Amino acid sequence: MSSWSGRRVLVTGAGGFIGSHLTERLVAEGAQVRALVRYNSAGRQGFIDDLAQDVRASVEVVASTVEDPFAVRQAVAGCDTVFHLAALIGIPYSYVAPQHYVTTNIQGSVHVFEAALREGVRRVVHTSTSETYGTAQYAPIDERHPVVGQSPYSASKIAADQMAVAWHRSFDLPVAILRPFNTFGPRQSARAIVPSLMVQLLSGAPVVKVGSLEPRRDLNFVADTVAGFLAIADCDAAVGRVVNVGSGQTNTIGDILERIFQIAGRRTEVQCESTRVRPAASEVQLLLADTRLAAELFGYAPAVTLDDGLRRTWQWLERHIERYRPGVYNI
Repeated sequence: MSSWSGRRVLVTGAGGFIGSHLTERLVAEGAQVRALVRYNSAGRQGFIDDLAQDVRASVEVVASTVEDPFAVRQAVAGCDTVFHLAALIGIPYSYVAPQHYVTTNIQGSVHVFEAALREGVRRVVHTSTSETYGTAQYAPIDERHPVVGQSPYSASKIAADQMAVAWHRSFDLPVAILRPFNTFGPRQSARAIVPSLMVQLLSGAPVVKVGSLEPRRDLNFVADTVAGFLAIADCDAAVGRVVNVGSGQTNTIGDILERIFQIAGRRTEVQCESTRVRPAASEVQLLLADTRLAAELFGYAPAVTLDDGLRRTWQWLERHIERYRPGVYNI
């Protein structure tokens, strides 16, 4: 029997890319899952709507927002574990609406931490991001690497991470901070590099447009990131700490595009756009995870290779390409 069987858990941001995969995995492990999704008048539940009918039927969906402390307190009540993934994550939008990132990512996280403290939750897992490191000052990047706010998004996540540490040190909140590197896989928005490239090819574009082929990324398949969430949630030694999860390998965007061409069985002209979405000083040039701490604390080791993960993502996008519009972010 799974250690999660019968345990009541809350997943904030459950309608998102990683959140929906985590929700699906928790249901498979026998957990009683409460999913907090952002309210909308259409009644849509994000990617929760994509889950198999029996999985959806097992999930208690709460439509609200982490920006409301009263709603968060109600959602947290009675839960053993809180996985906090709710956040604004689109880097380009953070240049346009930075205050929105402060409200959701920082203040919303404080609402989650305070509710968990008041409700006596056993464990909170707070989601960080490798973007908090900025461009690598050395590689591989371990948890002692300086954090650098190279975008309003990354700055908001640095602040949220520090709030988690503060709630642990000041109030003894049992919170662990998982810092995923570049997660990819089915259901991901086309704002991210892998689906952006694949959607252009699947849509028959004669030219694949990309910002730059030079930045290097540590791509980790979503199932491996989810495994990190489950493992850190039951690791007492991780409480109060930041822990990286990633593949431990890095590839240029050009390398990744070549792998995608091979999966597609065709190649096109590649055009590097002269007008970048990210300002030059905001671009992160190198990310490479040092995952030794995760391996030491909870035996973390990614199981899905980059090529296998890319094939799985391509196959999913082939079946759902009608949801995507090339050049438009589908969030």
